[in-house]
Amino acid sequence: MSTENLSDVKTGTDTSPEGADSVEYADSRETTEGRVYSVSGGDWDDVIADAAHDERMVINMGPQHPSTHGVLRLVLEMEGETVTQLRSVIGYLHTGIEKNCEYRTWTQGVTFVTRMDYLAPLSTEMAYCLGVEKLLQIEAPRRAQLLRVMLLEINRIGSHLVYIATGGMELGATTAMTLGFREREVVLHLLEHLTGLRMNHAFIRPGGLAQDMPEDYREKVTEFVKTMKERLPLYDKLFTGQPIWRNRLKGVGYLPVDACLALGVTGPVLRSAGLPWDLRKTEPYSCYDEFDFDVPVDNGADCWSRYLIRVHEMHESLKIIEQCLEKLEPGPVMVEDKKVAWPAQLSIGSDGMGNSLEHVKKIMGQSMESLIHHFKLVTEGFKVPAGQVYTSVESPRGELSAHLVSDGGTRPLRVHVREPSFVNLQSMPAMAEGGLVADVIAAIASIDPVMGGVDR
Repeated sequence: MSTENLSDVKTGTDTSPEGADSVEYADSRETTEGRVYSVSGGDWDDVIADAAHDERMVINMGPQHPSTHGVLRLVLEMEGETVTQLRSVIGYLHTGIEKNCEYRTWTQGVTFVTRMDYLAPLSTEMAYCLGVEKLLQIEAPRRAQLLRVMLLEINRIGSHLVYIATGGMELGATTAMTLGFREREVVLHLLEHLTGLRMNHAFIRPGGLAQDMPEDYREKVTEFVKTMKERLPLYDKLFTGQPIWRNRLKGVGYLPVDACLALGVTGPVLRSAGLPWDLRKTEPYSCYDEFDFDVPVDNGADCWSRYLIRVHEMHESLKIIEQCLEKLEPGPVMVEDKKVAWPAQLSIGSDGMGNSLEHVKKIMGQSMESLIHHFKLVTEGFKVPAGQVYTSVESPRGELSAHLVSDGGTRPLRVHVREPSFVNLQSMPAMAEGGLVADVIAAIASIDPVMGGVDR
């Protein structure tokens, strides 16, 4: 029998009669990619033992996944059902809003920033306009300030309803989705009646509001408050006392107060960890110090606490809206300074779109100077003194701030918004790692991120 082609015993198994009883395992060597074997049949036990601790798989969740609030991508590294590592990948909705503001007048900037957080557009408008007014050293009239508060609280209710609707849908509670969007439609109908648009209103302007409320605003707002007071208890019946809903949220997405502070997390997520930080109370703006309302706080620091806080906040917002109606008195809704007020005494036509004939006759018939002023104010805008300012408001998602820089011209030199969704999203790994993949969905829903604000 020829043994010329038989393997050397050092690199394989010698099958010759002499080597049949002296079987040796193949050599292994370490490489940058791990251990590599020259497998010859007798070393499978070692191979399997080496791989037993590396059974991790990488899963892409999103973008455009129904459980990631749209265009958010999550890269999950998992061992079985347990998440060992999570990375948030953003930027799929980037619109360059902040940069675009540098190429528009200060007033036109409102139409850009309102599109950041498209579930709470009035909050971004408010932070931006407060900053412009601070640079101009002006203050909106009292009626405008009270109406701003009223609109912000209506908007807050609408935003929290979307949280319940989308969060419920992602966890399989389709009833939450149908009810949440039913109530939100009531909110959008009211905002459309008051401002002219369902979303992206651009209604809060530097110096006040674009225009006064319609004549029947009191009746419409009072009817809205009555409707919401009747319907909100239904959420407690359907969800707060529901054992499946409670079990899916309780103890999930835990983030204690020290972790919130380290990560800069604000809003309901911070208040769910026991810290009553709400800028409407701690650093009041626009008459908020005159209102009687509570700041809901819990110490569960989990998804369940965040749910309870948002439901409670909707009740508190209704209290603020009622107080606004009591405090409102007739008066201007824009500053008297004609060099800032834009549009100047706008009167909308019967079609609800263009200027009324009376308004056109007025600006065309008064004098050439007034027409030129109106034209220049709209096309060029007003000058804002050089300087920089940082103003903050409490949006439904947390602390929303605008950092504005002016070089003394009619356009911003720099606009930067501290968007709470963007900051809060970095808490995802802390909430999700070590938990189950099913709990990732609950955790991200409890943060309630709006990707328009994240990617702005």
